[in-house]
Amino acid sequence: MTTSVKMDDDTKSRLERLQAEIRLKTGRKVTQQTILARLVENAIESKADLVDSFREERVPLSRTERETFHEGMVSSGTTTTEEDIDDVLYG
Repeated sequence: MTTSVKMDDDTKSRLERLQAEIRLKTGRKVTQQTILARLVENAIESKADLVDSFREERVPLSRTERETFHEGMVSSGTTTTEEDIDDVLYG
């Protein structure tokens, strides 16, 4: 069973260029359907990379943003050591 996939003109054009490059470099005629199937197969194999590509990118915070963050912090008056943290996390 096949189904159609909607894509914008730019994506369609890039797929066509990819198809032409594959034919030029391999001498094999490959359908766009085959290319898309291979791309999905590769994405499944490296799922974490694909998922990460959809995450919001983080950029360094400005000085004002850092100051705003630290304004909400309060000192409990207790010093916490690495051993304290390990004990809480790992028991």
